[in-house]
Amino acid sequence: MHPATPATSTTPASAPGQRERASALAGAAGRRLGAGWSTVADRLREYTPDEDHAGRASSGARDGGTSSHPGADTAPRGDGARRPDGGTTGGVTSDATDDDTTGAATVTDVIDAHRASRPSADGEHETPIGAGVRAAETAREARVAKRRRRLLERAEVRRFTRRARHRRAAWITAAAVVVVFGASILVAVTSPLMALRTIEVRGTERVDATALRQALSDQVGTPLARIDFGEVKRDIAAFPLIESYVTEEVPPHTLVVTVTERTPVVAVQTGASYDLVDPAGIVVQSSPDRPEGVPVADVQRAELGSPVFRTMTEVVLSLPSTVRRQVTDVRASTADDVTLTLDDGSSVVWGSPDDSDAKASLLAALVADHASRAPDTKVEFDVSAPDNGIVRPAQ
Repeated sequence: MHPATPATSTTPASAPGQRERASALAGAAGRRLGAGWSTVADRLREYTPDEDHAGRASSGARDGGTSSHPGADTAPRGDGARRPDGGTTGGVTSDATDDDTTGAATVTDVIDAHRASRPSADGEHETPIGAGVRAAETAREARVAKRRRRLLERAEVRRFTRRARHRRAAWITAAAVVVVFGASILVAVTSPLMALRTIEVRGTERVDATALRQALSDQVGTPLARIDFGEVKRDIAAFPLIESYVTEEVPPHTLVVTVTERTPVVAVQTGASYDLVDPAGIVVQSSPDRPEGVPVADVQRAELGSPVFRTMTEVVLSLPSTVRRQVTDVRASTADDVTLTLDDGSSVVWGSPDDSDAKASLLAALVADHASRAPDTKVEFDVSAPDNGIVRPAQ
């Protein structure tokens, strides 16, 4: 509480009235000044937290100077507010001596009238503006994080459901394939829908195709998957002119048999007829006349299918077609002594069946050269040594 300053003896008799007017003026000025400071304080609180404002106000009070920011517990003199130092309401107390001439009073503290009139329970100054901004940013970040988490969860759900769909589709496909495959096998093995109804025979010239189909007719009505090919082999073996065969199943009702007939290589004279024989010694065909274009093999003591006979047929098969048509006879006493006779009376010393391809090429060249020089002269071609062919007069 500030001590009162005694009045001087020069104060006129009307000093009490002047002091009342001065007090009224000072109270009005204090209230106006307080309202102005309240506006300024509100503006400052928009930019500065209350903690800094209060700190600066308290530091100014400690320094003993007049703070530019009024404290929350100060009020202008004469505005009726209670002060901490015990001043009375409705008057003006000053540390300085009252000036009777000017009638002014010194105002030392100003308080925000609006803040003093509002209750402190609303917590306005307990929560700084900066904390509210930070709370708003935190809430916004929380909403963004929640949205991102929701998107990630949806993506994970889609990924796992897609993987599950793929696995389910793979299992369904595999099961469908197994079912279809099993059904196909069941139909092919047991169902008459795949039964044999038609037998086709291809590649026959000397073999009777109708007889072959008749021999295989016992397989008709059997499903293609259950045809007894062992029995088919036995049926075809009854035809000696068939050297080999190939079967092909053509669903739903056809069996194709492609045969390779035996090809006669030489003719063997047996009594008054000639037997056409293949390299294996199988008689393909018999004829009472000497066949044209097929050499006659002089087997003498050799039997059909013997090594000597196979050597003669091997030599004949190695001849080029231009020379083979000119060969009329083939003889061999051993497997290493093969001799050929041409249609113009010339002879060929072949020797062993070794290097038959080289000997055949050399013989073709020598025959062509002799035909261009002296076609009417009988000679002997010696190709037993394929790297040194000899042409000598016939003996």
